[in-house]
Amino acid sequence: MFRCGIAYPRCRWIVPLLLLFAIIFDIIAIAATSGWVTDEEGKTHYASMWEQYHGRNDKWEEGKSLMEFSWAQAVAALMIIGLLILIGAFILSCVALCCTLNVTLLPIIGVMLIIVVVLQVIALIIYPVKFNELIFEGHYYYTWAYGFAWGATLLCIGCAVLFCCLPRYEDELTGLAKTKYLYTSA
Repeated sequence: MFRCGIAYPRCRWIVPLLLLFAIIFDIIAIAATSGWVTDEEGKTHYASMWEQYHGRNDKWEEGKSLMEFSWAQAVAALMIIGLLILIGAFILSCVALCCTLNVTLLPIIGVMLIIVVVLQVIALIIYPVKFNELIFEGHYYYTWAYGFAWGATLLCIGCAVLFCCLPRYEDELTGLAKTKYLYTSA
């Protein structure tokens, strides 16, 4: 005899925890000063979301702000707005899942996360396209902070799917679902 079922009421805090990781990844990506783009050797040019730096012989010149370009302002605005909506979704998810079970909030949180995904995907596509138009020489690599931004976006995609599907499993979330047993004959 096998017992099927998962202890869903005890696992309700996992999705808000994933959103917390997405927030942390977004903050790392936005606050990074040395890690969205670097040249092939990492010795003559690198850029964050906010500034770019040129250098020779291990001496870096003063950073030049990317915020003078409208595309960089748009990327920063989209990433920050996405982060703020993500924080709001995290707070709502804590209220909906951790304090008491409020199933009516779950689709709203899912829609908020879809909006975050759309905003951040647009920003993460605009940045490399416009940055590549800004430079003309050599090969460049998108580095760890840019990867953290994509990681936060992918976490938001997964959590949006979960929040949109969770209302169908209200009985499992509350612990009221009947345990299903699978019997096998020996």
